[in-house]
Amino acid sequence: MQCETDQATIEYDEHGEGQPILFLHGWTMDRRVEAGTYEKVFAKLPGWRRIYPDLPGMGRSVAKAGLANQDDVLDVLLAFIDRVLPSGRFLLAGTSGGGYLARAIGAHRRPRIAGLLLRVPGIIADAARRTVPSFHPLVRNDALMASLDAKERVVLGNVLVQKPDYIAALSKRRHALVQPAIEATAPIALQIRADPKRYAFSFDLAEREKTFEEPTLIITGRQDAVVGYRDAWTILESYPRATFAVIDRADHGWPLETPDLLAALIDDWLARVAERSG
Repeated sequence: MQCETDQATIEYDEHGEGQPILFLHGWTMDRRVEAGTYEKVFAKLPGWRRIYPDLPGMGRSVAKAGLANQDDVLDVLLAFIDRVLPSGRFLLAGTSGGGYLARAIGAHRRPRIAGLLLRVPGIIADAARRTVPSFHPLVRNDALMASLDAKERVVLGNVLVQKPDYIAALSKRRHALVQPAIEATAPIALQIRADPKRYAFSFDLAEREKTFEEPTLIITGRQDAVVGYRDAWTILESYPRATFAVIDRADHGWPLETPDLLAALIDDWLARVAERSG
């Protein structure tokens, strides 16, 4: 499906019927990565209309001339919401850079959002200012890692749990979803990400997001060396109805390590949304 805005042509997929949930993927990823995570959960839950867009310049979405920074990306997503979801309340979920955008959408469309899910969310745009743990494998297997060829090691990156089953799942995900998404990312999206001034919003997001009172779920990885978990704690008081989870054995690719835990956390979040809405 396709949606035209002034600054981008947004490609998106929809699954199911019912109350809408909008999912925003991470920077340089695409909608297939997000659907690959959440459809395993929501395909078993009736009554939800799941909407997965590609961000501008990522996946099959095209950034038009003039799109230059994160404020522009936010404007595109707000326009997308106004066209695809012109009325009624919806739920919003964002991962990594998509979480950074979801926080801003929550601030700009607050009355319309019935619940917010932030998974390994971006809190601070400038990577140099983030508080992140150093990487150390939780399960180390030097012989297993040495048996992989050099190209595969590059594709896999840091491997948190160096066990055959985990490496097989990680490799499958990277080859099928992550690498194709990275390779399809347009130069403008890479340029925005490389410049902290362009990647950050021009407004004070931490101030603007106070106080979001709908049921919220914030999930962070204890071993996440990309966005960490400590910075997310700093926004907790802006979300008085938030469950805050720091997951051990979890890096920035979570829930690859413990997929069943995501379903349990989502069940609780949706129950709180239903209670609030009812």
